[in-house]
Amino acid sequence: MELKREVGLLWQQFKALLVKNLLLSWRNKRATFLQLFASLVFILLLFCIDRATRSMNYGTTAYKSVTDPLVSFYPSIPPCEDKLYIKFPCFDFLWSGNDSFRVRNIVRSIMANNPGRAIPSSKVMSFTTKEEVDEWILNNQNRVPGALHFRETNATFISYGLQINSTVATKRGHFEDPTFKFQIPFQVAAEREVARSVIGDSNFGWVVGFKEFAHPARETFSALSTIGPAFFLAFAMFGFVLQISSLVAEKELRLRQSMSMMGLYESAYWLSWITWEGILSLVSSLLLILFGMMFQFDFFKKNNFAVVFLVFFLFQLCMTGLAFMLSAFVSKSTSANTVGFSLFIIGFLTQIVTLVGFPYKKQFSRIIRNVWSLYPPNLLAAAVDLLVQATATPEDAGISWSRRDKCSLDDTECVITINDVYIWLISTFFVWLVLAIYFDNVIPNASGVRKSVFYFLMPGYWTGKGGNKVEEGGICSCSASVSEQEHTIPDDEDVLEEESIIKKDAREGTIDPSVAVQIRGLVKTYAGTRDIGCGKCKKTSPYHALKGLWMNFSEDQLFCLLGPNGAGKTTAINCLTGITPVTSGDALIYGYSIRSSVGMSKIQRLIGVCPQVISLLLYLNEHMCAHLHGAFFKW
Repeated sequence: MELKREVGLLWQQFKALLVKNLLLSWRNKRATFLQLFASLVFILLLFCIDRATRSMNYGTTAYKSVTDPLVSFYPSIPPCEDKLYIKFPCFDFLWSGNDSFRVRNIVRSIMANNPGRAIPSSKVMSFTTKEEVDEWILNNQNRVPGALHFRETNATFISYGLQINSTVATKRGHFEDPTFKFQIPFQVAAEREVARSVIGDSNFGWVVGFKEFAHPARETFSALSTIGPAFFLAFAMFGFVLQISSLVAEKELRLRQSMSMMGLYESAYWLSWITWEGILSLVSSLLLILFGMMFQFDFFKKNNFAVVFLVFFLFQLCMTGLAFMLSAFVSKSTSANTVGFSLFIIGFLTQIVTLVGFPYKKQFSRIIRNVWSLYPPNLLAAAVDLLVQATATPEDAGISWSRRDKCSLDDTECVITINDVYIWLISTFFVWLVLAIYFDNVIPNASGVRKSVFYFLMPGYWTGKGGNKVEEGGICSCSASVSEQEHTIPDDEDVLEEESIIKKDAREGTIDPSVAVQIRGLVKTYAGTRDIGCGKCKKTSPYHALKGLWMNFSEDQLFCLLGPNGAGKTTAINCLTGITPVTSGDALIYGYSIRSSVGMSKIQRLIGVCPQVISLLLYLNEHMCAHLHGAFFKW
C-alpha cells in the first residue's frame, strides 16, 4: 500500500477532517439546525418590537416625510370626551370675562356656530377673571381641554387669549396633537365671532384654511439600532459555544492526541476547522439576511446586499477565531456554555457603550479606538449603527457598495466606516487565529505535552528539517521539573552490555543502521502530590515509572515488551509515540529524537500505532486514522 507525503498527505488529511466535521454536525442535527436557523427567531422578535414601536406613532406625521400637507377648513371644537385621559364630568371649554354683555354674546355665538355640532351650555363654564379660571383648573385637573379669556377695551377693540393644555398625549398608538385638535379650532372660533361682533354682521363669511408645515421625517426609535446588535450577538453565540465545545471535547477525550499520533498535520487540522466554520458562517449569514428581507426591514432591503452580508459573515468568522483562541484555555467541554454566556454579557455591555458613541468619535484617541476594536461585538455594534443610520428615514437610500468607505454627509463625528469595520474584522480574525495556534502548542494538553514557549523561533518548525537532536530544554522545556532518579547498574550482563553500546553511540553521535529504535536512558517520573486538609499536610513521593531504559529495536524484527503490571510497558510506548512527555533521557526512532517537536512530528508519520480504542470490525479504508497516516487506496 502506498503512503502519500507532503502536499498530497495534507490534502488527504484536510478532506478526512472535513468529512469528520460534516458527520459530527449531522449526528448533532439539532444543534446544527439551531446554529443555522436561530436567526429566524431573533428576526421575528425584532419584527414584533419594531411593529409595536411603529403602532405607537402611526397617528402622527412627525415620523413621515410631508411634502404637500392637506388643508383643513372649518375646524370644529371637539367635545371634551374626545381628549385623551380626560376626567369626567368634563367641559368643552372655559371662558372668562362674563361681566361684559358683548363678550357673553360672542361666547353664545361660538357655541351656536361651532361647525358640525352646537355646543350645549352644560358643557361650558364661565368666570369673571383669568385667576378664577386658573384656580378652577388647578382644583379640577384634566377636566377641560382649554379656556378662552376675553377683554373688551372699547367698542372697536376686543382682545382674547388662549389657554390650552399643550402636552402631547399618546394612547395605544393613537397620537393627539393639541395644536391642531384644540388650539386652532378655539383660535378660529374666537377670531370669527369677535370679527362679526366688531363689524356688526353675524353672517360675515370667515373661511380660513390651515395645514402643517412641510417637513422631512424625523428619525424614529429603531429596534435594530438599539437591541439589534445584542440580538445579532446572541445569534452568533450559538455557533461560538458549539465551536469551543467541539474543540475542547477533542482535547478532553484525547481525540486530537490520537490524530496527532497518526501523523496529523497541524495545518490540516486548523484549516479543516476554519473551512467548516466558514461554511456554517456563510450559510447562517445568508439566512439571516434573507429572513430580514422576508420581514421587510429597510436595514436589509435598502443597504447593499454584499455590504450587509460581509458585516455578518466577517463578524462570525472573527468570533470563530476568538473561539479557537479561548478553547486553548478551557479544559472541559461543559465549560463552553459558561464561557459563551460570560462573553455575551461582556459584549452586551460594551455594545451599549459603543452605541452611545464611545469611542468612535473624534474626541477619543486612536489608541482607545484600536484597543476597543479588538473585541468583535464592538465592531458589530458600530457597523449595525452605521447601517441603521443609512436607512433611518423613508428617503434614505442605504449604503451602496461604492460608498462603503465613505461617511454620511451629515455625520460630522464620523471616524469609522463600514470598510474600516471589514478591515478590523479580518485583521482581528488572524490575530485570534495566530494566538490560538500559539497557545494550543505551549499550553499542556491532557497528558501534559506541550512545545517550547519559543518553538516558533526554531527553523525546523517552519522548514520541517532536523529533528535528530534535542532542541528544547531549560525553562522552555516541555518537561516538568522533578527530582532526578539515581541510576542503578543492571544485574543482567546482557542488559549492561547493551547499555554500554548505546552510551558509546550517544557519545560518538553514531547509530547502527540496522537499529530502528534506540532508547537512551529514558526516564519518566510523575511528580508527587501534596494534599492539605483538616490542619494536616499529606505529601506523596514522586513515582518513577521508567528508571533509565536503554535498549535497541532492530529493524524488521518483532520486539515485545514483557513485564508485570506497573513495570512501565505502556509508559515506554506512550513516551515513544509522544503521548506522554519524557522526564529525561531520549530515544531515536529512525534517527529522529522524541525530545524534538520536529522529530516527533516526523516519527508520528513514520510509525503506526494501534490504540485499543480502534475497533477491529472496520476495514482499513474505513478508519480515519488510515487517511490521516497517508494510506492511498487503489480500488
